[in-house]
This record gives sequence, C-alpha cells and structure tokens, in this order.
Amino acid sequence: MPDKSSLRKQFREIRGSISDKQLRDVKIAERLLNWSKIISADTVLIYASIGSEIDTVSITESLLQSGKTVALPKCRENGIMTFHVISSLSQLKKGSYNIPEPDGTSESPAITSDTVCIVPGLAFTADGGRLGYGGGFYDRFTSLYPELFTVGLAYEKLITRYLPILPHDLKVNAIATEERIVLCSAK
Repeated sequence: MPDKSSLRKQFREIRGSISDKQLRDVKIAERLLNWSKIISADTVLIYASIGSEIDTVSITESLLQSGKTVALPKCRENGIMTFHVISSLSQLKKGSYNIPEPDGTSESPAITSDTVCIVPGLAFTADGGRLGYGGGFYDRFTSLYPELFTVGLAYEKLITRYLPILPHDLKVNAIATEERIVLCSAK
C-alpha cells in the first residue's frame, strides 16, 4: 500500500486532470448550499480554495449573502489554526502557504453543535477517512471541538476505497460531491 506522500501526489494529479471542473464545482456548490445541514447551520467555517481545489469563493459569497456567520482559518505557528469571522472576501490577504486568510484580528466564532466546518482534502473514503495535505492543522483544530460537524468537498473521482488513516487523523461526517452528499460513519 502506498504511503501518504505518494498518495498525495497521485490524488493531486487526478484532481488536476478533472475535466469540466467549473461545471463540477457549480454542482458541488449547489448541492452543498441546498443541503439542510448547511441551511440550518448557525456558523460555517470554510477555507479559501487555491490551485485545483474545488472553488470555495462562490460558496463563501453565497453563505455571506444568506446572512450566515462565516469564518475562515488563519494558520499560526506550531501548526495552530484559528478561525475568524469575515463579512467580505475582500478581508482576506495572502497568508501562510500563499492561502488567502483573514488577518486574525476579527472575532473568532462561537462553536456550537450547529456549526459546520468545511474541510479541505485530497481524497476521502465513504466512511469519512480523509487524506489532507500533511500539516495536521484541521486534525488539531477539530480535536478541540468534537461537536463540530465536518464536511469534505471532493470530486466523485476522489472518493476511494482505502486511505491509511491514523487514530489522530480527522474523519469527516459528510462529503459533498458533484453527484451526492455522502453521510459518513465518522465519530
């Protein structure tokens, strides 16, 4: 079985070769935004997409327009990540790893059982396994808030049968793809 590093390379290549990406991104956004879990959420924690990731700009704009409390992460030293409430995407600036992030001075959201955290990932398993980028930021953050409902965004091609998941690795509660919402057995 390949190690996480080689799997990251493999899944990055698959994601980079996705055809009709823009159309698939729109379908994922529509499916996610029309899902009752997002509609009823008090706060949505979401990341700013880069490169070949599923576009989160339109999702974030729609959430802001709907009046949701929206917060994005700021990566800090020692693998620590904090979320900060934004009212506009114009508040984001290039930060760690060249990822757009808030400056970290705005308030942190209250985390409740109605808070949804949308997490990045390269690949997922149907039972919630996630292959992240290797920094452990989301693993550490979500371990502090077991009540968080976590959702991965993925193209259907990036749902795989097996990933080498360790006990400390975040497992998501659901995955939104261009074809479906997968409810996982995480937690």
